[in-house]
Amino acid sequence: QVQLVESGGGLVQAGGSLRLSCVASRRTFSSVVMGWFRQAPGKEREFVAGISWSGTSRTYADSVKGRFTISRDNAKNTVYLQMNSLKPEDTAVYYCAAGTLQAGTPQYGSWGQGTQVTVSS
Repeated sequence: QVQLVESGGGLVQAGGSLRLSCVASRRTFSSVVMGWFRQAPGKEREFVAGISWSGTSRTYADSVKGRFTISRDNAKNTVYLQMNSLKPEDTAVYYCAAGTLQAGTPQYGSWGQGTQVTVSS
């Protein structure tokens, strides 16, 4: 079981930036893929970004490409989501997730409690 704790959420104006952080247990952090998901009111949880254990492979949802950047610092057991040019539609609870690659596909099985991001217009 991977322990994940998100932080960095808050209220920001449209066009602004936030950086989310997720601290994972040291024992398993470097051995798993990490990702960010979000869930807006009345909507399904959606994938936002993912990163391999080495940080060399990153992927993004189309809705955030060019605006969000996922990164990780294994020395700090932390994964980040830098969010720029925020839009009101980015408002959601953001969840950090950890998983393993199965048949080359990330399978996320551990989840944080979430951090609220609210973008005002």
